[in-house]
Amino acid sequence: MERENMVKSVSRALDIIDIVSAKKDGLGVTEIAKQMDINKSSVYRILSTLVQYGYMEQDEETNRYKLGYKFLEMSSKLLESIDLRKEAKPYLQELEKETNEVIHLVVYDQGEVIYIEKLEGTETLRMHSKVGKRAPMHCTAVGKVILAHLPPNVVLDILERKGMPKHTDKTITDKDEFLKELAQVKQNGYALDLEENEYGIRCIAVPLFDHLGKVIAAVSVSGPTIRMTDERIEQLQARMLEIGKQISARLGHV
Repeated sequence: MERENMVKSVSRALDIIDIVSAKKDGLGVTEIAKQMDINKSSVYRILSTLVQYGYMEQDEETNRYKLGYKFLEMSSKLLESIDLRKEAKPYLQELEKETNEVIHLVVYDQGEVIYIEKLEGTETLRMHSKVGKRAPMHCTAVGKVILAHLPPNVVLDILERKGMPKHTDKTITDKDEFLKELAQVKQNGYALDLEENEYGIRCIAVPLFDHLGKVIAAVSVSGPTIRMTDERIEQLQARMLEIGKQISARLGHV
């Protein structure tokens, strides 16, 4: 019975936390008791314990209860412990299984992208990419989709420092034209590499955002032009946007 009562108390405490968290201005004991249909003394005891441990705080003027800063401390620790590769891997594997193409996960670093994960797919495709390798941003789908969500001054600084060297005859090397494309990329939510980095390879990429809404990475599907037709790329758009949102949610992005 004692164990049952303890479990019941924990359950009630969690319910109270959920109820209070939904109210920006907090709630009083009577309001909480009514919502939970339990007596005020039980609610008060639970609230007092939560206040003692920092999970709840009481406004001295209104006597209403709000969430305590302990939750902020805990969420901060949780966000710090998130492993991008680990969180993204199941979604990358789904994408690989669905497309049978090469899947990349990259992060942004000092004006370039770094490949931190690569799934080879089941179809034959030779690419220069490999885990740990750096790549330019102006001619890759992953690079462009990250650039599109960086502050304009940062983008201009990267283009100034790194330049826009020609990798193929389809590489965009005109800055104004490139900036127009980035605006379109941001509007669409995805970026394309149409043989701009390697001949015979086309890619589609989406950005990944952290809990602050900051772009930190990108995911792409790459394949040969014979398979990555305009029609197939169009078919992949919705799925890629969905994958991007799902992984970003795992990273704390709302």
